[in-house]
Amino acid sequence: MNWIVNKEEELEPLALQILEKFSQQRVFTFSGNLGVGKTAFIKYLCKVLGVKEAVSSPTFALINEYVGAKGLKIAHFDMYRIKNVQEAYDIGSEDYFYSGNYCFIEWPEMAQELIPEEAVNIKMEMKDGKREIKIITI
Repeated sequence: MNWIVNKEEELEPLALQILEKFSQQRVFTFSGNLGVGKTAFIKYLCKVLGVKEAVSSPTFALINEYVGAKGLKIAHFDMYRIKNVQEAYDIGSEDYFYSGNYCFIEWPEMAQELIPEEAVNIKMEMKDGKREIKIITI
């Protein structure tokens, strides 16, 4: 699956489409270079899920937790500063990943061995000023 996004506002309908298509999945990973829009896309996913509070990158906190519609729990991870998989274990990542709640994981490479096999893996790239968004495995 592959989408081209010309402007940020197009991320919201795409977020809805992806959440509907993968309605049984709860763990989503986001790979791509700095500045490609991983956090922006997660903001729209959270909006579609009913999060009312501000969604921001958990770069230093590593995990931000949000509450969506009807008390839906969402964890947003930024693994960029994780040095090794043990650090991912230490922050309780595995408990989140297997909780049945939504988990959105930026920079999943450092915790790959902890991430469930059924996770939806999203790759984002910038090409000619446009975002290319691909589901690379499922």
